[in-house]
Amino acid sequence: MSELAPAPAATFSAGWLALREAADHRARSAALEAKLAARLSSLVEQRIVDLGAGSGSNLRALAPKLGPRQHWILVDHDNTLAEAARTAFRAFADGWREDGATLVLDLAGKEVTVEFALRDIAADPAAPLAFRPHLVTASAFYDLVSADWCQRFAAAFAGTGVVLHAALTCDGRDAWSPPHPADVEIADAFRAHQGTDKGFGRAAGADAGTILGEALGAAGYVIETADSPWRLDAGDSQLIAELAKGTAQAAVESGHVPAEVAADWHQARAMAQGCVIGHVDLLALPRD
Repeated sequence: MSELAPAPAATFSAGWLALREAADHRARSAALEAKLAARLSSLVEQRIVDLGAGSGSNLRALAPKLGPRQHWILVDHDNTLAEAARTAFRAFADGWREDGATLVLDLAGKEVTVEFALRDIAADPAAPLAFRPHLVTASAFYDLVSADWCQRFAAAFAGTGVVLHAALTCDGRDAWSPPHPADVEIADAFRAHQGTDKGFGRAAGADAGTILGEALGAAGYVIETADSPWRLDAGDSQLIAELAKGTAQAAVESGHVPAEVAADWHQARAMAQGCVIGHVDLLALPRD
């Protein structure tokens, strides 16, 4: 899922998810992922639920860093992305086999079992617990949910011992170069659009990392965060162009910016030299 993607009731673009994957993987906090791997290292088989899994980018980033036996359950509302994930996993893995609807990957000797599940986690934040996970992880997901959903999610996991990991939650600290006169106006309009209901209630947007961390802290977790910004340059020109297009479109849809202002900004930003798009990663460990 993505902070620039359509609402959960809509279909997410596999093309957009593929385009952003390299930038996502570069940005993720290696330090938090190392601590996560260490926490799970004693488990014979690590059971992992990936929320809003989309086409499986989170697994491709994290599975190579975890243990020799992993069992992933990829949860999403959109079943069409499961086939995109299956195709990408086959190309990514050193080998693979199918066991019914389950896909078993060989990743440099690691055995990674993958299942796909449709669940309405908007209505039921506790739904991942039915899979008996050791870890619940998500990437570019929590900025889509509401503050109330975060509170209910945290309360559901209190006392369960489940580790929680959130990668690439947007934090609003974006910067484009060179400067443009409409940067502030566009950013404010985009944040307004970001706060609209994506199926979970009014979205937390750029405040999501703080809201989620505070809720999980109150539920008994020890929280650690790390910045994970996209740092895009000329080598990311296609991603920059699509990002500029999506940002301008969202700004217009917010009703806060005239279409001609957004069009001028979009034209300039589609050819930008680079940009920094702020994200934060979070690791929540049960308090011993």
